[in-house]
Amino acid sequence: MNASSSEATDIDYSDLPPVLLAASSGEAMSRAERTLSSHGLRIGARLAIEEALPRISMQPSASAIWVELDRDCGEPLDALLGRIKLDVSSGSYGGIVSTIPELIDPVSAQLADSDVDLIVDADEVDRTVALATALAKHRMPPRISEAASDRSAERLRQLSEEVSRIASTLARLSAGPGAPRQHLEQSPATDLPALSADTVRNLIRARRLRARYFSEELFADPAWDMLLDLLQAEIAQLRVPVSSLCIAAAVPATTALRWLKTLVGEGLFIRRQDPHDGRRVFVELAPPASQALRRYFAEIGTVAVI
Repeated sequence: MNASSSEATDIDYSDLPPVLLAASSGEAMSRAERTLSSHGLRIGARLAIEEALPRISMQPSASAIWVELDRDCGEPLDALLGRIKLDVSSGSYGGIVSTIPELIDPVSAQLADSDVDLIVDADEVDRTVALATALAKHRMPPRISEAASDRSAERLRQLSEEVSRIASTLARLSAGPGAPRQHLEQSPATDLPALSADTVRNLIRARRLRARYFSEELFADPAWDMLLDLLQAEIAQLRVPVSSLCIAAAVPATTALRWLKTLVGEGLFIRRQDPHDGRRVFVELAPPASQALRRYFAEIGTVAVI
């Protein structure tokens, strides 16, 4: 969906400090400018990725930094994202990185375990949501007009439902609100039931076949799809990069990345840096999650669970 700026939520940011904009090309710069300008945000500087890092130190104050990427800028990009990660974690400003699917691995490797909002191939409404979320995280809530469009209201409703769904999932993993996190039971590895990669692969295939007959939106379950993909990879002794796991989640990449961050935080997934490539991160099951899945398959036996 290519929503025009007039269709985006009418948000008043006029009283906030300026935003710094860094982009990888003229086209990327123009797109980011349209998003920011349509909401009345002042742009403090328009920077190429290569010149953005030294400029950040010169800025007296900023409400956010928006990074728009349509190509890989190599080491300058890595250095910039590393600095933004640190600054956002300290509450200096909000951070939004808008990128393309081809850059999920190098970008997510730099932003792992950060509060920077990462969006992938996002439309204008999703970009607006990311902007509002990033600013709200840093105690700068925008004023939303009553004249918000129906399309934006619907997208915001969907985002709220998605966040609620994640919260409900996490609640089921604990004893209740405010209770200490309960770790999955971990037994000796020798006690684990045998499980073949074909068994898991067939289940994944059966889940994907549903899309031939019904809308995929009816069955969106990214957490379960990601768990199955990582289990299959573990049995086959394969390593799964972030970009591959996003595909396996069968939802938009931005949503998949949100679930990945949540599941890592809950201790179900583990991120591991590629020892041969600092710009790539692999994801694997935490041992208790792996054991729980194997016991689940042993318990259901030949029952077809999709």
